[in-house]
Amino acid sequence: MNFKESYKNRKILITGHTGFKGSWMIRLLYELGADVYGYSLDAPTEPSLFKLIGLDKKMGEHSRIADIRDLKSLSSFMTEVSPDIVIHMAAQPIVRTSYADPVGTYETNVMGTVNVLEAVRQCPSVKSVVNVTTDKVYLNRERDEGYREDEELKGYDPYSNSKSCSELVTYSYVQSFFKDSDKAVSTMRAGNVIGGGDFAKDRLIPDCVRAVAAGEPIVLRNPDSVRPYQHVLEPVYAYLYLAAAQLEDKSLAGNYNVGPEESDCLRTIEMAELFASQWNKLAGSYGNLNRAVIECRPDGGPHEAKLLKLDCTKIKAVLGRKPRWDSTEAVKKTVEWAAAYVSGADADAVCAAQIAEYSDS
Repeated sequence: MNFKESYKNRKILITGHTGFKGSWMIRLLYELGADVYGYSLDAPTEPSLFKLIGLDKKMGEHSRIADIRDLKSLSSFMTEVSPDIVIHMAAQPIVRTSYADPVGTYETNVMGTVNVLEAVRQCPSVKSVVNVTTDKVYLNRERDEGYREDEELKGYDPYSNSKSCSELVTYSYVQSFFKDSDKAVSTMRAGNVIGGGDFAKDRLIPDCVRAVAAGEPIVLRNPDSVRPYQHVLEPVYAYLYLAAAQLEDKSLAGNYNVGPEESDCLRTIEMAELFASQWNKLAGSYGNLNRAVIECRPDGGPHEAKLLKLDCTKIKAVLGRKPRWDSTEAVKKTVEWAAAYVSGADADAVCAAQIAEYSDS
């Protein structure tokens, strides 16, 4: 499969397109010459990458601002667009928010998935679907080995559990409606992502950027938690690669983990130290950046997994996909984007340059 040619003039519908991952995906798809459509609530943060790089204006009427929980609206838009590929990323994605609003989290993450798959079922043009979930779908036994795709789905908190339910909904729709059809449907379970333009609350790197921009210390709630961190372009490329590959060969459809190498599953304190090191190297170059300082202050907040790793053997063996940027390079690119943004640089130009670097690596 020629990936760079596979999206040229092809119609793609992305749910959750105004979010962090969605914005990077759209930016990449424009580079690939795709005809991109989106269905989502308005950008979830202010500022937002979606607006910073001008996607709200560039997409125009191709961007539908609406609720994934509204099946009639979603189905109507999908039928109107008649896409070849659907990437489902609309979600309530924050663990702590899910404790504050469990009902809204389940409505969005579970019924949102039902609605997407039901709209797909009613839309003859769609031939490939990727449902983006999370590494947190697994029953977490706090073990050192990575979880495999065939292990038990049983997320603990409302966010993680709702994504486990999203996986089960997808399984049911595949077995009940898509198994003998011409539609290839997969789920992809990605580890923690970092990258420029993430302004969400209660995420490590955005919290780091906000702290140094304000001249405040970086405060770590769970310094010893281990997560599979990766640059956002890693899963974005993987989602698009699978979506195009299963369009040509339906047998490739299934469930896939997307994460870094084992050596890049790091403790929170290690990631924060990587960030601080890279940031402080750039601080002198820009001249107007505060230096990064780290403080550990556990707050006794709600339960979050302490140790979480993924076994990514399958995606390497079946799709030939492996990480291109290790954790150090991922943090470096994230810091370069953030430092440029804080200093008033063109965010879209930085995104374009990093996409080109990743594509050539």
